[in-house]
Amino acid sequence: MHILLLTHYYPPEVNAPASRCSENARAWVAAGHRVTVVTCTPNHPAGRLFPGYANRLFQRETIDGVEVIRVWTWLAANEGFLPRIAGYVSYLVSVVLQRFRIPWADVVVSTSPQFFAGLAGWAFKSRRRPWVLEIRDLWPESIIAVGAMRRGFAIRVLERIEAAAYRAADRVVVVTDSFVDHVRARRPAGPIDVIKNGVDLTHFRPATGDAVAAFRAAHGLTGKFVASYVGTHGMAHGLDTILDAAEVLRDRADIAFLLVGAGAEKARLEAERDRRGLTNVVMLGQQPKAAMPTVWSATDAALVVLRDFDTFRSVIPSKMFEAMALAKPIVLGVAGEAAALLAAGDAGIAIPPEDSAALADAVRTLSDDAALAARLGSSGSTHVGAEFDRSVLAARYLALLEAAVAAKA
Repeated sequence: MHILLLTHYYPPEVNAPASRCSENARAWVAAGHRVTVVTCTPNHPAGRLFPGYANRLFQRETIDGVEVIRVWTWLAANEGFLPRIAGYVSYLVSVVLQRFRIPWADVVVSTSPQFFAGLAGWAFKSRRRPWVLEIRDLWPESIIAVGAMRRGFAIRVLERIEAAAYRAADRVVVVTDSFVDHVRARRPAGPIDVIKNGVDLTHFRPATGDAVAAFRAAHGLTGKFVASYVGTHGMAHGLDTILDAAEVLRDRADIAFLLVGAGAEKARLEAERDRRGLTNVVMLGQQPKAAMPTVWSATDAALVVLRDFDTFRSVIPSKMFEAMALAKPIVLGVAGEAAALLAAGDAGIAIPPEDSAALADAVRTLSDDAALAARLGSSGSTHVGAEFDRSVLAARYLALLEAAVAAKA
């Protein structure tokens, strides 16, 4: 079977969509199938081309046995609403214009975010070729939630397009149980499948002691209890909560906060840290995926936070699975399905979203009770291995794609 996968993000980019798509694609190739990915030239999150790449109309490469086609897009940093929208729309336009140069496949999968990358699959749907639409984010609900757009004519148009796409797809795949009701309200008939995110357990393994010691020494973390946030520094994440918690604990010289990543809020957060004189907060830029096992291994507790919006009760941040794979206890400031997963795995301490005092208290508790931290980390590791192994999830996804192709035969 030949699978065509349309995604805005792909390695060497390192965000959650890039990881999910590439790990699935590698698994499908390993199972004996051909996979072609159509994506952008790597530039996320700074909007700058990665070394060795040019933003051409159409170019090919092979990564881990996967054929990767990159099309031209408007490059924009992960900040500023209109430039980002221009980048997303340009991907859709490029894919549609170049579709006759893209090889025929038995099934097309298009994934959001971003919304327009998801829509691109519509152009490839045919009587003989099914279109599987993957929903990783409820868009445009999420952009309304963070205040990037207000409800009005533009949102109503996007919502109508969203509903039409749900109905037009042969199958819809969502990444949380909570998304099902939202999609079903707009897709009265047809299958909706849940394939949750997970983690590549062959990659997320403990780093060597020397590597961890070197990382800690390089960033002034030796001998400290390290509470880490790893991921996008965006409008949705409410990372001021972490700075507030760090201020509460600034008298604890044995506790440090580590923030790793990039995004629209990064510069402002760095300036705010410096304004407050928070010497217990270390901020690093986005790290390559190969470095992530070392970052997590140097961590004592993982911080997973989002802002307190109803929309975010339906999401499960992918960094939860990475932290659990490395047996790190989680301090979770996300309500809803993410909190239910944490409880099911007994993998950490849940706090109310955007509650800095509760976050500080949870970090203090884990720092002072090594046995509790070890137990929660071990329990989470067992749970993620049993339920969220990416290889198992990719095999389930593959069976779904095979069923979609068979239904068109």
